[in-house]
This record gives sequence, structure tokens and C-alpha cells, in this order.
Amino acid sequence: MPYLESRVASASASGFADSSTYLFARDFQERVTPNETQRNTLIVAGVYIIVIAILWHVPYLNRILYPFKLLTVGFHEMSHAFAGILTCAKIYSIELDPDEGGATRMKGGVPWITLPAGYIGSGFVGACFIACGFNTNASKVASLIMAFFFLFTLWWARRDWLTWVLILGMTGVTVLFWFVGGGIALRYFVLFVGVMSCMYALWDIVDDTLARKVNTSDASVFADQFGCCPSRVWGFLWLVISLIFFALGVLVGLVAFKVTFSSLCTVGTLADTSSSKT
Repeated sequence: MPYLESRVASASASGFADSSTYLFARDFQERVTPNETQRNTLIVAGVYIIVIAILWHVPYLNRILYPFKLLTVGFHEMSHAFAGILTCAKIYSIELDPDEGGATRMKGGVPWITLPAGYIGSGFVGACFIACGFNTNASKVASLIMAFFFLFTLWWARRDWLTWVLILGMTGVTVLFWFVGGGIALRYFVLFVGVMSCMYALWDIVDDTLARKVNTSDASVFADQFGCCPSRVWGFLWLVISLIFFALGVLVGLVAFKVTFSSLCTVGTLADTSSSKT
């Protein structure tokens, strides 16, 4: 009897474990399955990817992406600086170039953290913006963070009139989008910045490390200092990490922000009805 009871208990425990696994898998599937509003957001993000890829390689039209490229360079260099501060480095200067280049000069810190921080950090920031692009309130928070980077860009970039006009124009657009459609326009704008930042990080890694179109890069310096693997290996590793961030940004947006546009309208209608009764 004790043996039979132990077999029954084991079978029950196994069945409970299988049931828990099934419920977890079903719950996860429900969470990552997009609702109608989220499907529209994913479609818009897909359109952004296609449009950015086209504009990137078309002469003259690629100037439309210039302010966003400059902003993503700011994300890249700020990631270097932030990693340096976290590892007790002294930051001497951060430079942004209207030709879409940048440099962060620091002393000290931990090189195996600060060197890859530029590529990985800009991919992480882009992923956060993509996640925020699924929700209006989160997009407003993201826009405040973006405003800081706008100020950072104006302060450190060369003082040419084009940079000022473009950044101030983007600031005006951001403020305008706060009030268009209850912030829905701002949500799609933040989503665009997130997609742009992730794509720029991925393209930058491929361009600088895998295609080797530049003489030096963070990956080549990393390989010279540590000598474990060639720069292409490090570049490929950072590319994989950035792709993971891209995917996680979408997943977090799907799981965290399930509110639909219709439910928001319903809440607004109920609020208006309640205020009229009082």
C-alpha cells in the first residue's frame, strides 16, 4: 500500500507539473498574441523598416533620415559615456559630428564593458522605444527621455545651422504630437525612433565590423586589447545581442500593453458621461 500510494502521489505530481507547464505555455501564447491595436502597431513598424531601408540607400532622399541618424549617434555615444560612469571612468568629452560620426573620450573604466556599450546600448535604447511605442503614456515618458538627447545633441554637435534647424524642428514635431489624437501620433513617432535606432545599431555593426568599411571600430579596438577573437567575431556577437534586444522590445510591448484603442474610447466616453451627470 505505501508503494501504491507513492506511485499515485508521483503520478499526481507529474500530472500537476504537466498541467502547470501547459497553462504557462497557453498563458504566454495569449500574452504575446497581438490584439487589433497591437497588430496595427506591428504593421506600422514593418512599414517603417521598409521605408527606412529604402531611404537609407537613395541619394538625396536619405537626408530625410539625417536628424534621426544624428540622434542615434547620440544614443551610441551616450551609452559609451554611461558605461564609463558606471565603471568609474572619467569622461573628458563627447563629440557628435553632422557627418554621423562620434567619439567619446574617457580615462579609466572597464574596457570590456565600455567598448561594446555603444552598439549594444543604442540597440537597447531602440528596443525600449519600440516597447513604449505600443502605449501612449509610455511614449510620453520616452519623448521626455528623447528631449534630453535632443539637448545633448545640440550641446555637443558642431554648431552648424542645419543641425540646429533639424533638431529644433524635431522638437517642435514632438511637442505637436503630444496633442494630436490624444497622443496617438506621438506613439507612432516614438515607435519610428525606436525602429530607426535598432536598425541603425544593426547596420552600424555590420558596416563597421563585419563588412569592415572603416579602418577602426569599437570591435577592432576590443580585439586588439583582449586578443581572444578577431573583430568580426565580436561584431557578430554584438549583432546577435542587438537582434535579441529588437525582438524583446516587440515582445515587451505585446505583453505589457494590451489596452486597445476601442477600450480607451470607451473609458473616455464613460468619463464624459460621469462628468455630465455630476
